[in-house]
Amino acid sequence: MTVPAGPPGPDLSCRELVASVTDYLDGALPDDRRALVDAHLATCEGCRHVLAQWREVVRLGGRLGEAEVGEVAPDVRDGLVAAFRRRHGRP
Repeated sequence: MTVPAGPPGPDLSCRELVASVTDYLDGALPDDRRALVDAHLATCEGCRHVLAQWREVVRLGGRLGEAEVGEVAPDVRDGLVAAFRRRHGRP
């Protein structure tokens, strides 16, 4: 996923927003950080697009049943699990 080069919102860069997007969607950001993300989103079309993409990923992922997950190619599944672990600082 490409990080947008749009204008930064108050005290938050596009890169920082992208790094916070999953916590934002999970409602796991502290109120002050969430306010920074909201302010940035109000001024940055690129980051609004990134957020919309993540919402679509979550929506589609939520529709997968256990059977469909089992049908994902092992190398694709392993790559997704590895990316998730790296993102969350897990080995």
